[in-house]
Amino acid sequence: MGKVKGKPGPLARRPDNSAFKQQRLPAWSPMLTANTVLPFFYFMALICLLLGVWLLLTVQNTQEMKLDYTEAETCNECFEMRKNVSNANKTCFCTVNFRIDKPFKGDVFFYYGLRNFHQNLRRYMDSRDDGQTVGRKKNLKDPSSYCEPFLKDPSGRPIAPCGAVANSIFNDSFTLWYHYSNDKGEVPLLREGLTWYTDKYIKFRNPTTDNLTLAQVFEGTAPPPYWQKPVYKLDPSNPMNNGFINDDFIVWMREAAFPNFKKLYGILFRNDNPFTKGLPAGNYSIDISYNFPVQYFRGRKEVVLTTVTWFGGQNHFLPIAYLVTSSLILLTAVVLTVVWWKFGKDGKNMKE
Repeated sequence: MGKVKGKPGPLARRPDNSAFKQQRLPAWSPMLTANTVLPFFYFMALICLLLGVWLLLTVQNTQEMKLDYTEAETCNECFEMRKNVSNANKTCFCTVNFRIDKPFKGDVFFYYGLRNFHQNLRRYMDSRDDGQTVGRKKNLKDPSSYCEPFLKDPSGRPIAPCGAVANSIFNDSFTLWYHYSNDKGEVPLLREGLTWYTDKYIKFRNPTTDNLTLAQVFEGTAPPPYWQKPVYKLDPSNPMNNGFINDDFIVWMREAAFPNFKKLYGILFRNDNPFTKGLPAGNYSIDISYNFPVQYFRGRKEVVLTTVTWFGGQNHFLPIAYLVTSSLILLTAVVLTVVWWKFGKDGKNMKE
């Protein structure tokens, strides 16, 4: 409750006669003159220029190779086969060959990429049940209605994981080979540790097993319609990488902001020769299990091999933005300098 003033009338609400309330405090306002503004403009142009050049050199130190395999070589047969929906459950394998002319030094990251796939549509992004993927048993058997039309299968069993995001998971798989002079060897890729820590250990959890197997926990549920195997069999080689905590599943469930994107598939395991220093130059091939159809949304598929720096991957946007900003600031500074030089700081040469 405010303090009621004793004097009624029009002066009762007048502010106190203090320096603060009557705005009599000492104030300082900068005097913007050519001698202060112009050096500031030139200084900011120099700072942006140095940052842009530094970031551009940093980005150019990264190496990147993109390989579109949508219809490449033998993958063209798989592309044609996937046009027919009745072939969805049939397997198709293809091989794409390529060459690396310059060694990829350091850690090498293997991505798969999609073009023209809009993961950022609101209805698509909402079509999931976070309560289910966090491991709540109630949501496992009774998913949220947001998952419609991927909520239950035709026999009435709840789908796990439900929703359009999970149903459209990217399910191509890759095996990378390095070709020696007379033979070839598989390039080892780490297929775990690909996710954010918060995703792996907080946002995505399996339901408590209570001494049951993961298959028994998911008993009574159905896989999404477009899946070829249930969620508890996503990684037969590693029982600890199944269910909702599967790395590939978690990576896919983090939706991309743009229609052209790439997602991490593996990291080069630099333990054995000749990969201790990275990927050596030479001939390579990729064996692909071609499952994900792209012709329905006029998309393209690609694999990306890249190194990274402290700045991340090969992205020229920020360096170019700094260089463009530096140019604009410098141009503004030059124009202001010419105007100031022509008319004088006192404006004596200006026409009245």
